[in-house]
Amino acid sequence: MDPLNLKEIADMAGVTLFNDNPNTLLTTISKDTRTLKAGDLYVGLRGDNFDGNLFAEEAIKQGASALLLDSPEIAATISKTQPVLLAKDSLQALTNLAREWRAHLNIKAIGITGSSGKTSTKDFTAAVMGTRFQTVKTAGNLNNHIGVPLSILSATSKDQAAVWEIGMNHPGEIAPLADLIQPHCAIITNVGVAHIEYMGSREAIALEKGMLAEAVPPGGCVILNHDDDQSDSIAVRCLARVIRAGITGGDLTASDVKSDFNGTTFTVHHQGDKFTAQIPVPGIHMVQNALLALSAGLEFGIPLELGIKGLAKARIAAGRLENKSIQGVTYMDDSYNANPDSMEAALKTLRDMVSNDHRIAVLGKMGELGDHASAGYIRTGEAAARCADILITVGPEAKQIADSARSKGLTRIHETPDTESAARMLSQLTKEGDIVLIKGSRSARMEKIIQNLTK
Repeated sequence: MDPLNLKEIADMAGVTLFNDNPNTLLTTISKDTRTLKAGDLYVGLRGDNFDGNLFAEEAIKQGASALLLDSPEIAATISKTQPVLLAKDSLQALTNLAREWRAHLNIKAIGITGSSGKTSTKDFTAAVMGTRFQTVKTAGNLNNHIGVPLSILSATSKDQAAVWEIGMNHPGEIAPLADLIQPHCAIITNVGVAHIEYMGSREAIALEKGMLAEAVPPGGCVILNHDDDQSDSIAVRCLARVIRAGITGGDLTASDVKSDFNGTTFTVHHQGDKFTAQIPVPGIHMVQNALLALSAGLEFGIPLELGIKGLAKARIAAGRLENKSIQGVTYMDDSYNANPDSMEAALKTLRDMVSNDHRIAVLGKMGELGDHASAGYIRTGEAAARCADILITVGPEAKQIADSARSKGLTRIHETPDTESAARMLSQLTKEGDIVLIKGSRSARMEKIIQNLTK
């Protein structure tokens, strides 16, 4: 955000200003007291299990220049010594501020959603767009009703392009966020079974994801995964032009995909021309994400040769097939999150890696599957049996993965109760030359396995 004074912020957010010079400048909006510094506005948000208003004193100690609160009692106390913006609802005020700031931005906005691959596609797309435009992107996975406003507010008037990620896990969440970012281009990575517990079916997920596509006006573009069977149902809802990219077909395709620990090389095909490309992460599903990013670049006038150079320099977020070597064993850290679709994609990547010895899959629980959990675990176990030599499951929820893999003929299976036990098992089983995939949902905290091993 460009520097704004308290009066400007109060007017844009629709809140009341107490006790300060209205010309005091603020440059950053934050909800995290741990990262506050001078020039920051701390926003006290409420959740099911927390109340950010209660951290007002801590925010002052950490250096916040002003506070946005929705507790009149706390605001009355704080405003005696500190500038305070008082809202009826802090989240609504944050949303109002983001909406007003978005209206000030002259920016090429790209919105990204999908059941998996959102963050990697965001990183690839920002790298491609960054070859020609000053580009801002969603930090981490700030992609929900709180994260999207904060992402918008992180953009400045100097930025020429924005790549903003939108997530959801319940019906009705994407449309208001799409309206907030005002996209000129939408990318939908795929429609899988992530969050199916709350959505009920893939068709319902496609309906929700497609709300981003519907938000793109005529003259814009919607980029869809050619290889996803739900893309047709989304395409017919679009006012904007539809572009498809995929491994097997579309306006932009790929062939000759080869992965190793340095990343993946492949050939891009477009309108009869061929280009060699490279991305710094393994997996054919990552190539699919890269094709979506290149398609966005083309729409904004970035030639493929230049976009491909951007891809090679992309910085992928931690925990997405991140390679780490410990005592001669290569660990593929894909611990950030998991659902049956991403589990199968990661296992296929493990299978395709050149190994001097064993391929070992360490798999944890998957969240938000509801009544579909059993089918998801069975599918994952079957994929593990096809792709791994050894399977280690973590936690009681993952027992079905072990049972399913065993039923398909995999014999070297170890069931462990927690990440610490899994790390001990790995230290006993692995030897130099092995490849280990580590993956599970965020709540499984599978990254602790790597942390324990490095100790």
